[in-house]
Amino acid sequence: MKFKKEDIYKALETITAPGEGKSLVENENVKNIVTFGDEVIVDVTISNPTLQAKKKIETEIKKAINSQVSETIQVKVNVKTEAKPKEEVNQIRGKEIPNIKNIIAIASGKGGVGKSTVTANVAITLAKMGFSVGVLDADVYGPSQHIMFDVERERPLSVKVEGRSKMKPVENYGVKLLSLGFFTNPSQAVIWRGPMASKALNQLIFDADWGELDFLLIDLPPGTGDVHLSIVQALPINGAVVVSTPQNIALADAKKGVAMFQQEAINVPVLGIIENMAYFTPAELPDNKYYIFGQDGAKNLAEDINTTFLGEIPIVQSIREGGDVGHPVALQTDTPLENSFNEITKEVVSQLIKRNANLPPTEVVRITTMSGCSTK
Repeated sequence: MKFKKEDIYKALETITAPGEGKSLVENENVKNIVTFGDEVIVDVTISNPTLQAKKKIETEIKKAINSQVSETIQVKVNVKTEAKPKEEVNQIRGKEIPNIKNIIAIASGKGGVGKSTVTANVAITLAKMGFSVGVLDADVYGPSQHIMFDVERERPLSVKVEGRSKMKPVENYGVKLLSLGFFTNPSQAVIWRGPMASKALNQLIFDADWGELDFLLIDLPPGTGDVHLSIVQALPINGAVVVSTPQNIALADAKKGVAMFQQEAINVPVLGIIENMAYFTPAELPDNKYYIFGQDGAKNLAEDINTTFLGEIPIVQSIREGGDVGHPVALQTDTPLENSFNEITKEVVSQLIKRNANLPPTEVVRITTMSGCSTK
């Protein structure tokens, strides 16, 4: 059977380059195609150096050519790895994921302050308000959103979008969700170096069919590190929210988290600070408030660093229980906790509207060294 190079290229256009969101042809991964008789040799380069990635691309190329051109073609694939050159052209908001209107990063200076719980409840509150919402669980080493949304046993499906395979986020409570928790063994620790974690996140971001979203919330890991830099490098984030508890040790780390986003090389607007575990009120003493971790710590910090205090969330057992069983308390109606999350979410949206009206779009950060960021 006779076939042309154009037929081979057309088949390769249906294969997505790993972690790129583009086809092998668009991304210029295909370096050479040689045809003679019923044989074809395809030379490709990819940035992922793992044997698994090479085997996957080789298998996909053979399958695409045999299924779309001819079953009788003998296909040989030569896969090489090549580091991607640094891009010099600035990328602005909307280029990477044009169907997502607003991207909000939710961060904390330290672990254990309830950042993921706040993320889940704010996402559900936004969905109840009528917005289309997605959550990207970027907490690489401790993903939990799949548990909080009661989809621990679910797995993202593969769908075809314009001829390319994409991941379809799992959906529950009106929120679309992707988490590394879907792909890892819950009984094993995730031991990844920074570049491996970054590549996994890029696949969740760019190889996913998020559809049309008003908001994409990104649940970041605690602290400041490689994952945070990878996210601001990959996505033009509209704004960041920092979650803290009131005690001084947590506030010191929260201040560092705010400072990270405010660095000149990153320059992501901080929409404000949320104080979690603000106080405790016993059921038998409904008029009493006990400030176990201190009073107004996050509120005072917000004033000190000239950012907005977005609101406070009390210590209530049902908040913890709701997260544990996959039924966040924001799903409740006509309760004090639902009202708390409503007010906080409204304040987040209000600050985002002001940010979008008064500031230019956030650009993607270009990382030039392992220890810092370049200017944009």
